[in-house]
Amino acid sequence: MEIRVLRYFVAVVEEGNISNAAKILNITQPTLSRQIKNLEDELGVELFARGNKQITLTEDGVLLHQRAMEIIELADKTASEFQGQKENVSGTISIGTVESNGVPYIMDILKEFSDEYPKVQFCIYSGYVDDIKDKIDKGLVDIGLLVEPVEISKYDSIKLPYEDRWGVIAPKDHEIARNKVVTIEDIVKYPLIIPRRAMIGGEIKSWLDPYVGKTRVVAAYNLLANATYLVSNGTGIAIALDGAMGVNENKENVFILLEPRRSVGSVLVWRKNHIFTTALTLLSKMIRQRYCFDEIL
Repeated sequence: MEIRVLRYFVAVVEEGNISNAAKILNITQPTLSRQIKNLEDELGVELFARGNKQITLTEDGVLLHQRAMEIIELADKTASEFQGQKENVSGTISIGTVESNGVPYIMDILKEFSDEYPKVQFCIYSGYVDDIKDKIDKGLVDIGLLVEPVEISKYDSIKLPYEDRWGVIAPKDHEIARNKVVTIEDIVKYPLIIPRRAMIGGEIKSWLDPYVGKTRVVAAYNLLANATYLVSNGTGIAIALDGAMGVNENKENVFILLEPRRSVGSVLVWRKNHIFTTALTLLSKMIRQRYCFDEIL
């Protein structure tokens, strides 16, 4: 028994005939008649004593009308209460993000959430991994979007279905810019600008170790934004993730993928045993629904 059909039934009772009720409900008369007949079949009773001009309720119809009004009132009250909760959800959610391909998708969720809960504000902090982790530890950031490899044993986390690929950024007029892909051997002959982060730096160091004595690292960076200026002025070429390049697109530079393929994953992290606000709980639910995650924030 659907509430929608009960509303149809009540409309027929209030109007006294099918035709007027169908007009009010904005459906066709045959459709409404069929819905009422299906309701009678479902209950196994006749609800109306049908006359030539007007229909009246049977004894069973009177009972259903009473119950239908109670059910509809309760349904409307419940919907109103939940709508009221939604309208009253407020507060600030702090999101820390690295430069990553996962950023646009998280921002799309924040847009959807903001449309549904307009009183909630977001504080977006862009930074490098260790900085964001530090802010999570201090309670300054609620949820952080990080790229691997990253030590997250002291956090609860969700792995996102996005990857960032390693490559290099070079000026468009650089001789290497005409390549579609490059190898480590291709790039070690040029001055390099590399990420400063310890775990990533160690990985990149392992790539460069076979070319010790042939490699010159001229700078290290936390965020790519400033490093791209060094690329543009010819200081060197930068080893970077394609997601970071997407955030810092520059008409003067070009991104070239490294081969063999090298990539990193993305994770959302938050403090263990962290008590979520109502707004943060609702946001976590939306994230799980979007990506069908089994993990619970």
